[in-house]
Amino acid sequence: MSTSDKNLSSFLDIASDSDFSIHNLPYGIFSDTADGKRRAGVAIGEHVLDLAVLEAEGLLKLEGGSYFDQPTLNAFIDSGRDNWTSARSTIQTLLSADTDTLRDNQDLQSKALFKQADVTMHLPVHVPGYTDFYSSKEHATNVGTLFRDPANALLPNWTEMPVGYNGRASTVFVTGATDIIRPSGQLKPNPDERPIFAPCKRLDFELETAFIVGQPNKIGEPISIKNAWDHIFGMVLFNDWSARDIQKWEYVPLGPFNAKTFASEISPWIVTLDALEPFKTSIPNQDPKPLAYLQETKSDNSFDINLSVELLPENAESATVISETNFKYMYWSMAQQLTHHTITGCKVEVGDMMGSGTISGPTPDSYGSMLEIAWNATKPVELKGGSTRTFIEDGDTVIMKGYSEKDGIRVGFGEVRGKVLPALNFDFDA
Repeated sequence: MSTSDKNLSSFLDIASDSDFSIHNLPYGIFSDTADGKRRAGVAIGEHVLDLAVLEAEGLLKLEGGSYFDQPTLNAFIDSGRDNWTSARSTIQTLLSADTDTLRDNQDLQSKALFKQADVTMHLPVHVPGYTDFYSSKEHATNVGTLFRDPANALLPNWTEMPVGYNGRASTVFVTGATDIIRPSGQLKPNPDERPIFAPCKRLDFELETAFIVGQPNKIGEPISIKNAWDHIFGMVLFNDWSARDIQKWEYVPLGPFNAKTFASEISPWIVTLDALEPFKTSIPNQDPKPLAYLQETKSDNSFDINLSVELLPENAESATVISETNFKYMYWSMAQQLTHHTITGCKVEVGDMMGSGTISGPTPDSYGSMLEIAWNATKPVELKGGSTRTFIEDGDTVIMKGYSEKDGIRVGFGEVRGKVLPALNFDFDA
């Protein structure tokens, strides 16, 4: 069976606009109670299919052992592409309307199928390391225009390599696991005075995706651009929260630090590259032509993924869509990012997470951060009900969604939803 087979259907009743069609089958880690045993599942319609049950029943056999009765997906991912392909094919067959194994076995269904609304989702992988890139030309140009010379918005290195920084894996968490506590830190509101310690006043979201490293390399051995795609397991939605005023003061000379360490929020389901295959497209033209080690031979090196951001103030009746953009605008591909990350011999691990960087399109309604949408607080955004925003306020909930759709096939990511709580009070005499 194939993701691109339009005639493929499930015996389960799945809405036509569901993110989780039989063409998708993203992987996650769930428990049927908040403190219950964690194991692997796939999303299918409104349900979660328990892969540990299928494995125990002998219906999901893979080379090298058992992988799904575990609290993370790392072992399964590390087992290799042959197992990824085999598992996907088997699961798709079991969920097919033409297969009676699960369809006609109510006892098995009662053990293996759970309502998504009734389970708790967990971080799907152990994340050994996290890197954030800066790979949207529109975003980098906007930020450079706001804070530097508009005529020289992009620094000279930006079009030569995928620029990035290493962040904190310890504060990567799955949506729903925690609310976002407004960070405090050093701010410098007056350029002629010393900095102060205070809660962030310019809290922002960053609309991103992230890819999960599926195969490691050895120290000293870079991943070649020729097989970089083979080292990528799948993608998640990603909100890399940002404290703009903390960042403005701290980022010279070494770049982001505390402004980016407090919260990086991902969607619970990892959408595989196999599921995204029908939505391949090309990155924008790269000028100048990259150095040889970054040159890809295939042109279908990106994906057509629709992305949106909604803002829901506390006690508001409904959210306001404030951004609609697409992953296809990204200037640097995921393969180029991964290759450049390892070109010095840096070792990457299974489960490492690589953020795309803020994804902005060419028009103001497609910008991927509040910094850009409200143009550094000079153009307030009007929300439903008449309120406005220049940055994110306490009580606000930011909702990110993403999906691909073509020829009757829909593959989605679900959502990332984070609510902002007030900053903590610090007693420095305690």
